[in-house]
Amino acid sequence: MKKQKTLYSFCLGVIAAVGLGDSYGISAESYLASVGTGPDTVPVAVVRGTSYEMGLAHGRFFKEDAGCLIRNFLSMIQSQGGKRFSNTALDAAWKMVGPHTDSRFMEELRGVADGSGLPFEMLLRAHMVPVVANYSCSSIAAWGDATRDGHLYQTRNLDWEMRLQAQDHPCIVVYIPNEGIPHANITFTGYIGSNTGMNAKGIVLSEMGDSPGSDYPFGMDGVHFTTLFRTILYDAHNLDQAIELFQSAKRIKKYHYVVGDGQRRQAVKILAHAPDMVVWKDNDPEDELAPNVLKNIVYQDEGRGAFEPLKKVVGRIGAPEMIDIARQIPIRGSNVLDVVYDATALEFWVAYAEKDEEAYLRPFVHVRLADYLKEQ
Repeated sequence: MKKQKTLYSFCLGVIAAVGLGDSYGISAESYLASVGTGPDTVPVAVVRGTSYEMGLAHGRFFKEDAGCLIRNFLSMIQSQGGKRFSNTALDAAWKMVGPHTDSRFMEELRGVADGSGLPFEMLLRAHMVPVVANYSCSSIAAWGDATRDGHLYQTRNLDWEMRLQAQDHPCIVVYIPNEGIPHANITFTGYIGSNTGMNAKGIVLSEMGDSPGSDYPFGMDGVHFTTLFRTILYDAHNLDQAIELFQSAKRIKKYHYVVGDGQRRQAVKILAHAPDMVVWKDNDPEDELAPNVLKNIVYQDEGRGAFEPLKKVVGRIGAPEMIDIARQIPIRGSNVLDVVYDATALEFWVAYAEKDEEAYLRPFVHVRLADYLKEQ
């Protein structure tokens, strides 16, 4: 769907009119647009500059919405989740993961705090919730002869907590940094960690959590995937570099990852149960899902039925087919966000849950990352 600047363009106009671009360090070229219509409208923040400047723009663009999400999010999970999500527990988590966290992430978060007026400590605690939580998702990547045009298509189902209402505060942030690779983070207002994203080199990242609640308290002396993903989106020019960044990081907890490369048109599935890491390519007889494996496809669905529908469409997979399969494999009752990427064409389709209606039931909105990158 064609991007629209009309709904949110007043934000940039106000900044320019009163000179905030200079006095507050916001890049004058950052702006707020939108995609979709009606209840499926999703704001798109295009932010430029240093990490701090990009965070500041995010915070100012979403000041009211981010404040609502972060405050309500913490209040709800702390009232319903017990001691695991107390301020003391979240602060302790930060003390463990903080030394391993990318400094660019920290500078951006300080910018969000200054731009939104939210206390920095509150933002940190909200970003620690996924560190101490457990949740599970799914992902598929297909490319080459498995797809209709050879492009790399990849899905990401985020199955988490509908009751926390993050889906009521959707946003896509397109980062055009002074240093590093431009990238998109499909996220929520005020939240700069990445559950999924794609960079301008066609690197796509999806995650599936494997740590059950019975593993709590988790070992947390390392980097969490939500910040590691941002580092990879900044720095990985190809699949090999992305894998190296996973390998070199001091990882925590248990996860699966699907990592795609739209330029090289290939992907891998990674079993990352810290400290161990196993990388599977397509059609691998050693894959944990073998013999239910396919050429030019990797996937992890935790047994929710992706294999049979994939077999039916091999050789003609495109975005519609991937959307259809993504709709078949979420965890019902928990499906907050679904994304389907064409990482070769640098575009994606996104569906956020709407109130209590889960993402797999909602329309998918088309976003062309390539269009925003043309404006550099």
